Amino acid sequence: MGAMANDRDRDFTRLFAQSRDALRRYVGRLVRSHSAADDIVQEAFLQTYAQRDKVEVPRAFLFSAARMLAAKAHRHDRVVSAAAVQDLETALVQGQAQSPEERLLVEERVRLLKRVMRRLPPQCRTAFTLRVFQDCSYKEIAGRLGISVRTVEKHLALGLRETRREMLQLYQEQEGARHD
Repeated sequence: MGAMANDRDRDFTRLFAQSRDALRRYVGRLVRSHSAADDIVQEAFLQTYAQRDKVEVPRAFLFSAARMLAAKAHRHDRVVSAAAVQDLETALVQGQAQSPEERLLVEERVRLLKRVMRRLPPQCRTAFTLRVFQDCSYKEIAGRLGISVRTVEKHLALGLRETRREMLQLYQEQEGARHD
């Protein structure tokens, strides 16, 4: 029994070495996020290892597991992103706008910010919304999204950089249109 287990472990080690890079590229195309791809690849290998005694074609099982995990992550990101944008709108509109003019300004900012945020990757958009508009800590965001605090930091840095760049561009376009 021990020799058989060693053979299976050796086969799994070989599968890992031969498939890791190809699987990471495959998953990367599906999720378009390096950190999410790494997490999915790791989980797919763990699932394959856990089922190694029952699986007849481990490489096929591995890629199938990765595809299902990527689809699950994609569905989760869509649901979380939709909720985050709704939370953003509610937080801004319920803000401090009291006069009709202030309310119109807040609504315009919401419209512009939503336009900018739609361009962010889904998980980045969600992390950004949770931090900026719901004042969640990095640890809370990591827990809600099932990612590491380091990944939250990366998402927030990207969100801030891209949002600032896009907002500046939008305001410059509006200023240019006013002067034409």
